[in-house]
Formats: sequence, C-alpha cells, structure tokens
Amino acid sequence: MGNCQNNLPKNARPLRRELKEKLQAPIIIFIIGGPGCGKGVQSTRMAQKYEFTHVAVGDLLREEASKSTSRGKAIRDIMLNGALVPSGYITDLVADNLLKCEDVKGFVVEGFPREINQAKLFEEIVGRTPNMVIVFDCSTETMIQRLLIRSQMGERVDDHERIIRQRLETYHTQYHWGGASRRCLSQMLQCGG
Repeated sequence: MGNCQNNLPKNARPLRRELKEKLQAPIIIFIIGGPGCGKGVQSTRMAQKYEFTHVAVGDLLREEASKSTSRGKAIRDIMLNGALVPSGYITDLVADNLLKCEDVKGFVVEGFPREINQAKLFEEIVGRTPNMVIVFDCSTETMIQRLLIRSQMGERVDDHERIIRQRLETYHTQYHWGGASRRCLSQMLQCGG
C-alpha cells in the first residue's frame, strides 16, 4: 500500500560543495499537508507576497509524468495508483529545481517533504535544514470535498475518486505529520538534525 515498484532512484545524489554553498543563504520554507488541504493556493500567495520562488513538487512530478519517457511513465503509474514516488528521486528533483534559480531571497517548497526520511535526506544532501516548516492540518472530509470539486473542474489527472481515496489512504498511513511524526520533525528542525 502506498509504494510502487519502479526504476526511479531510491537514494539522492550528493551535491558538490559549491552547490551546497549556493543553497545556504536563501530562506527555505517547506509547506506540507494532505492532498486538497490548500497548500498550493497558500504557497503561491506566500511566494508572491515575499517575492520568493515557488517550487511545487506535485507540479514538477506532473510535468515529468507527462513526458514520453520511461521515467515519465514510471511516475505516471505511481501517481495513478495514489502512491509515493521514491524519496531519492523527489529529493533530487527538489534540489535540482532550487539550484536552477539565481539570486533568490527564498523558496516556498510546496508538498515536500512527505515523510520524515525525506526531510533528513534533504538535510544530508543540501547541508542544512529549512528555515521554517508550515503544516496544513485539514479534516479528511474537507480534503475529499475539495478534491472532488477540483476533479469536476478537470484540473488534474489524479483527481478521480478512486485515486483521491488512495492518495488520502497513503497520506494517512505513510506521511501523516500528526502526533509523533510532527514532534520528530519539530525536534529535527530545532536541533539541526
């Protein structure tokens, strides 16, 4: 449940020292929460208000999934099953997109990390923790209603009721940030690892 077999990298690539140094100065804010909790809208607004670069992991994955490559097909299959793309691939995708940007004050990274191991992997690869993590806590009923409305508008390929229910099940079992997981993330960020 929640995971799929595929050929995507499970481990992230280490960054060279000069690339790690490039990511030390900008402010980095992670926005996390369940599907349909509102993190996309609020991340966009926050990035605009503070003139930060918005990096939406879901959009990056959908862009990759639309490509006619073996990697695109693997990501598309994972997403259509409501499962999680491997942490190594996600972390590489996030780091690569942060490194593409020049002279930025900060980043609002939406939808990352999805589990505590991704947060730890990011810290290991980039050499720092984010400045802030914002968690959107939303009821399952509200998320389902929002996602079903969005599916009626035809905005996203993964907004169909079967996939929505699988995504929510994956969210609650694999990367829900409530209770102990949230305390662990909070402690990690306060202690720098």
